[in-house]
Amino acid sequence: MVKLDAIQKRLISEIADLHSVPSGAYNFRANSQLAGRNTTANIDIVSKADGSGIEVRIKPGTKNESVHIPVVISETGIKETVYNDFYIGEDADVVIVAGCGIDNCGGQDSEHDGVHRFYVRRGAKVRYVEKHYGSGDGRGKRILNPVTECYMDEDSSMEMEMEQIKGVDSTERTTLAELKSGAKLVVKERLMTHGEQNAVSSYQVNLNGAGATADVVSRSVARDDSSQTFNARITGNAPCSGHTECDSIIMDRGRILAIPSLEANDVDAMLVHEAAIGKIAGDQLIKLMTLGLTEAEAEEQIINGFLR
Repeated sequence: MVKLDAIQKRLISEIADLHSVPSGAYNFRANSQLAGRNTTANIDIVSKADGSGIEVRIKPGTKNESVHIPVVISETGIKETVYNDFYIGEDADVVIVAGCGIDNCGGQDSEHDGVHRFYVRRGAKVRYVEKHYGSGDGRGKRILNPVTECYMDEDSSMEMEMEQIKGVDSTERTTLAELKSGAKLVVKERLMTHGEQNAVSSYQVNLNGAGATADVVSRSVARDDSSQTFNARITGNAPCSGHTECDSIIMDRGRILAIPSLEANDVDAMLVHEAAIGKIAGDQLIKLMTLGLTEAEAEEQIINGFLR
């Protein structure tokens, strides 16, 4: 294990809201090395035999416990792919906090590709938080390509909070979910790009059992010369309900492509999609400016509220 330096501690505070070592289970990864690990009586974390990632096993019935698995990169030129598998036992109710922060002050690209697979057993509840953050003044890019796979058994539920607000030059987020009867999935994506950044979010949600539900919502802001693509597909293969929504603010010379799509393969599948892209309303700016804010300050207030 390695000792975290000041930059790495700052990155962890940004992506996991941690300012000290958490009390529950955790696995810290820094510059492709294990930087700290703790397990509990109900949550075990083990490294895969081939060194490609970790397995997190949560016992049935576990309540009010958390797992933190932040990744930080503070060296230029690091490129890694990590495979993490989570096994959440029946009737468990847990919080899992992930995310990656890259500080690149060099001339080479730094990249982290994380593949997370969740096996959520009957009746289990999971709140999953994943934040991405980039910093550093080097010419090398900060690249993050997360893949999330969710396999949800009967009457399980999962709430996913995906946030990327600053500093990531390129990201391709891919999410696949398979839901059995009574399973419930809620996804809340918050995204802001600036400079010449590019972000692609792709979701494929398959509602395979009666009573399965999904709600996939993205809010995003594209500034400067950045570009975004949101591609969400919900497939109803049983009596189910699904909703996907993309609500975006476009600024400067930004570009946004929204592709919500639905596929119904059952007469009782109820699926809805919504998409809206537009600039900040002038009356909103004027109202805040009459309160003493500059135009730039008013824009920031509106954006912060929109992405909250």
